[in-house]
Amino acid sequence: MIIAIDGPAASGKGTLARRLAAHYGLPHLDTGLLYRATARMLLDEGSRLDDVEAAVRAARGLALVDFDEGKLRGREMGDAASIVGEIPQVRAALIEMQRAFATRPPGAVLDGRDIGTVIAPQAQVKIFVTASPDARAQRRALELRGRGEKVDYSAILDDIRKRDKRDSERADAPLKAAPDACRLDTTDMNIEAAFAAALAIVEAARN
Repeated sequence: MIIAIDGPAASGKGTLARRLAAHYGLPHLDTGLLYRATARMLLDEGSRLDDVEAAVRAARGLALVDFDEGKLRGREMGDAASIVGEIPQVRAALIEMQRAFATRPPGAVLDGRDIGTVIAPQAQVKIFVTASPDARAQRRALELRGRGEKVDYSAILDDIRKRDKRDSERADAPLKAAPDACRLDTTDMNIEAAFAAALAIVEAARN
């Protein structure tokens, strides 16, 4: 069983994906980490984020293990990943890695922005998770505050809106719901309610 979970930044898709993976005993891949790790490598070596050759080289050098999530989280890396993700050659370099992960038995849960449309269009379950920009900015602010980072709500909201626009309007694999995806708006849901709703979607698809 392949479960594809897509959605914009801070919609809750990652948390739901991890919980669904644990519930069904399936491996989980946060595909956004691949783009964050690619961007991190570029920044660490002093390359520009829009340096196509360097970005492709970094993407091809990635493995799906041993990511230092502490270095890959935060506003800076989220924005950097979105810039790198606009490069078609980078997406092409990472696509087979993601597809291989999705199709190995007994299945997997993947979350990102193009799972149901590009990476695993054959997924048995597709969920497009969303929430209002204000709700997502509040969640991101709480997350950052919990990590001890300074929080500027207005800046966070502005970043989210810019990322939404960039991710939705890019020419290659834009952020959008697959035609057969179930939409899940988590604006007014806590994590338990959102998980229950997501679980119901999966169970309905299985049955």
